[in-house]
Amino acid sequence: MLSILIPVYNYNVLELVTELVKQCDLCGINFEILCQDDASNSKENIQNQEINSFSNCSFFANEINLGRGKNINSLARKAKYDWLLILDCDTFPSNNNFIQNYISALSESANIIFGGIIYEDKRPSNEKLLRWIYGKERETSALLSSNLLIKKDIFLQYPFDESITKYGYEDLVFFSVLKKNHFEIIRIQNPTFHLGLETSEQFLNKTKTALDNLVSLYNSNKINASESKIIKVFELLKKLKLIHLSNLLFKKNKTKIEQNLLSQKPSLFLFDIYKLGYFCFLHSSKILNSY
Repeated sequence: MLSILIPVYNYNVLELVTELVKQCDLCGINFEILCQDDASNSKENIQNQEINSFSNCSFFANEINLGRGKNINSLARKAKYDWLLILDCDTFPSNNNFIQNYISALSESANIIFGGIIYEDKRPSNEKLLRWIYGKERETSALLSSNLLIKKDIFLQYPFDESITKYGYEDLVFFSVLKKNHFEIIRIQNPTFHLGLETSEQFLNKTKTALDNLVSLYNSNKINASESKIIKVFELLKKLKLIHLSNLLFKKNKTKIEQNLLSQKPSLFLFDIYKLGYFCFLHSSKILNSY
């Protein structure tokens, strides 16, 4: 029936697994829960090992880091049931009928179902505001694989791109491939809370890594302007011959924008400007380095 896959990195997932086991038992379904830490060597894994004491549950730890997408692919190959529920380790069901809601949705003959992501309303500490505000304003309407139910045979045919080993945009490529192969992705109101908030500085650094990924994916034609607003605006600037000016403006204002993003009142508008400027800068740098 259901294989729940939880890619883990330096996170305690015992409480999440305990809740999922309870809900699956109440539904009376055949299930398994597979958790796999991606070589974090975290102290959290001491408690995560307790997951192996649950019936139908397993916790593994990779010897080498695979990256999120490849880690999920590995879990999918180990799964024994026809349906895969992919959950990020730092999520938690927002309701007591989370599993039942997914089981009920299967009667609609859907192959891919996304339950959604929400953030807690409680304002976090000041150093985590950028991640929280971005999550509440942008990610709650985005299509993500952090709470996704999908047929196993479809996933194994169209897995995550294993060339993407760094953080960022693996979801965009994954869903792009599914859409190009004419799979409908149904969204239902069955969200999980996103609990793991990085500091604004950590999130900004991860964003830079993600944008480096995006440049590589764009250069290799795996993502185009129809799938990314950043690329769409970049191509417009390129057409208008404004990339050089954009780079100059970015270098001039980079520090000031970063100060805002790390402040108690981060602006998502400035964050968008920052991401576009950094993308232009990275793209130009890669072109120069290729000569």
